[in-house]
Amino acid sequence: MRLLIVGTLKGQLTTATKIAIDNGASVTHAADNEQAMRVLRGGKGADLLLVDVALDIRDLVMRLEAEHIHVPIVACGIASDARAAVAAIHAGAKEYIPLPPDPELIAAVLAAVANDSRELVYRDDAMAKVVKLAQQIAASEASVMITGESGTGKEVLARYVHSRSNRAKKPFISINCAAIPEHLLESELFGHEKGAFTGAVARRIGKFEEASGGTLLLDEISEMDVRLQSKLLRAIQERVIDRVGGKGPVPVDIRILATSNRNLSEAVREGTFREDLLFRLNVVNLKIPPLRERPADILELAQHFAKKYADANGVPLRPLSAEARRVLTTNRWPGNVRELENTIHRSVLMAQGDEIGPEAIITPDGDRLDQTKTPAAVAHATFAAEQVTRALVGRTVADVERDLILETLKHCLGNRTHAANILGISIRTLRNKLNEYADGGLPIPPAGGGEPRAFVQTA
Repeated sequence: MRLLIVGTLKGQLTTATKIAIDNGASVTHAADNEQAMRVLRGGKGADLLLVDVALDIRDLVMRLEAEHIHVPIVACGIASDARAAVAAIHAGAKEYIPLPPDPELIAAVLAAVANDSRELVYRDDAMAKVVKLAQQIAASEASVMITGESGTGKEVLARYVHSRSNRAKKPFISINCAAIPEHLLESELFGHEKGAFTGAVARRIGKFEEASGGTLLLDEISEMDVRLQSKLLRAIQERVIDRVGGKGPVPVDIRILATSNRNLSEAVREGTFREDLLFRLNVVNLKIPPLRERPADILELAQHFAKKYADANGVPLRPLSAEARRVLTTNRWPGNVRELENTIHRSVLMAQGDEIGPEAIITPDGDRLDQTKTPAAVAHATFAAEQVTRALVGRTVADVERDLILETLKHCLGNRTHAANILGISIRTLRNKLNEYADGGLPIPPAGGGEPRAFVQTA
């Protein structure tokens, strides 16, 4: 956690610094906006800016935006200055902390930034295999390619790998290759010298140098222009970079992680991604399955998010009702964990009574999730059918029926009633079929799905 404190904070600077350091932050000071920009351009970087409300926060926000520096701002000021607090929030500050600084409040803000998007929660065997591989390779220096659909948690897994590596105490720097205009991405990665191009008002250290000693995550690398990929390949191979407008190579010491939601082998065939770069990055591949293929994670994550957003919004923690759990586990979640998180956030705000019921599980448009045009149960059953009918030729109807029943039961974590509803058969018929399979020596998923497995990692 890298904290940059900007301004004098009305003489409370020493106290705020001590509180931050006691909570594990590394602290840098800047007297004003100009000095803060020099610190950020110089490669020290920051995960959070703690800014004196007496400074021009809007000016600082505009400077950061102009140079594509993305870092949250928390304003600080005397407790009675409500007008300044409101102005700071309107100017772009994420939060306001009154002075003198309260240790618990500053600790909470630092924890919120440090823990943002860094919790890894899983229960399903499919995800457990991915996490086990991540644990095995985390301490190495190998480049890692993390693939999966949007919203599956690729950056979360990247942070997990960094947190278990030998570089864990060094910076973790992430850059979204799809979010930065093509003509600026080279400067963002490698930095630039003053006057290298229009708008280059000062030397700027790029992400490669900022991550020195630590880990650099190239998020959505498949969106990088193929012409820039050749410069990236050299940087990875030689461990040196050239600043835009620079006069010589600059050595860097980093580990590279990359993510993509596209099939990079297809991109290579299409000529939009360099094969040699793929080989360099794809030393180890961590492929995160979509949420619909790890159903045991759905309720584990839902309960985690329910607690997270109950705490964040100051509302009572309500358990998920049995019907709400059914709605969640039968939905296909095309947006994966990100969609599930947003859905649970809404349900926490909409829930009435002692439980979160299905009426609170709604879409962004306000429609109940279990009453949309494509019923979630039908979509889930269709997926189960797809899984077991890819190679139907030469198989009997009885074999296909057996596989469909057992696969659906597995996805329902052993819940007989739930599986029968999805399959469209009576619970009695399902039990008779399971007894028949058990007599034939087949393993049957136990009711309830066995003991839960859960892991939470906070970087």
